[in-house]
Amino acid sequence: MRDVLCIYYSRTGNTKRVMETIAKEMDAELLALTDGVERSGLRGWLRSGMDAMRKDCPDVLPFETERKLENYRLVIVGTPVWAGRCSSVIRSFLKNHGGEMKRVAYVLTRGSEHKSEDIYRQMDQYTGKPHQAATSLRVGHVGHTFWQEEFLRQIRELLAEEE
Repeated sequence: MRDVLCIYYSRTGNTKRVMETIAKEMDAELLALTDGVERSGLRGWLRSGMDAMRKDCPDVLPFETERKLENYRLVIVGTPVWAGRCSSVIRSFLKNHGGEMKRVAYVLTRGSEHKSEDIYRQMDQYTGKPHQAATSLRVGHVGHTFWQEEFLRQIRELLAEEE
């Protein structure tokens, strides 16, 4: 049974593609979250930005993992950046389940040049513990592959330390 979980929300598919790559490289379980809210197109983009600014936490639809969250060696949480914050879907997940995870790492996907690394601390507030590793990726940007590989290196090193 796999002991690393990659869990994410993706509105446009960018976060999904990144998390699929990470899960494959780590032989990790992969799980997409959703809140069932229509978020496509311009209207969805506006709704998502407003949810993030208001710090809304819509209910995440029920999900199943291969094991309990506390039984994974590491949970890698992937989220797009919305209005300088993590997505409302991931905020809701962390608010309701953040304390259940022993160790957590973050993957942010963003469209701007700003790395939005302050979001890591925002997310840590919901887990009650500091993240073990994190990366902020601008999909399609020249440095994307480098930073994704660097993140994977850090994760492998982190997991090897506890063996």
